[in-house]
Amino acid sequence: MKRILLPIDASANSLKAVQHVIGRFVTDPAIELHLLHVCTPFNRHVGRFVSRRNLADFHRDEATKSMKAARELLDARSIPYASHVEIGDKAETITAAARRIRASQIVIGTSRKNSLTRMIEDSVTNKVLEQAQVPVEVITGDAVPGIERVGVPASIGAMIAALVLALD
Repeated sequence: MKRILLPIDASANSLKAVQHVIGRFVTDPAIELHLLHVCTPFNRHVGRFVSRRNLADFHRDEATKSMKAARELLDARSIPYASHVEIGDKAETITAAARRIRASQIVIGTSRKNSLTRMIEDSVTNKVLEQAQVPVEVITGDAVPGIERVGVPASIGAMIAALVLALD
C-alpha cells in the first residue's frame, strides 16, 4: 500500500495537487491518503495576551477553512483520507509528519516561479525537497502573477545597485 502525505493550504495550487492524487487514486485505489495542514505558530509574546484555548480554536478554524475545498473534492469521489493539523515550521513539520506516518511519498502543490525567485525566497517546497527522506512529487500550479515575476528581479537589481553605490 502506498501512503501519501499531501500538505494542504488554502491555495489553488494545493488543490491541483489534490486533483492529481485523485487521478492516481482512480488507477490505484490502494493509496492511503493523509492530508496535512501546518499552522504557523504565533510569536511567543502573543501567548501573554491570548489564552491557549483561544489560540487552539484559531488554529483549528484556520485549518478547517484551508482544508475545506480539498475535503469536498475527496468526499465527492468517496476517497478515504486522514486529516492532520499541526503547528510549526512548515517544511520541518511536513517532513516530520512524513516520517511519523511512514509516508512512502509526499505530493506537494506549488506555483510556477523562475529559478532566481526560488533561489532567493524562503520556499517551503525547496526546504521539503532538501529535508525529505522519501520521494517528493511537486505538482506545479498556476504561474505567479506578472508583478511578482517582475518585482522580485527588480528588487534584486535595486539591492545590487545599492551595494555598488555603498562600496564606492
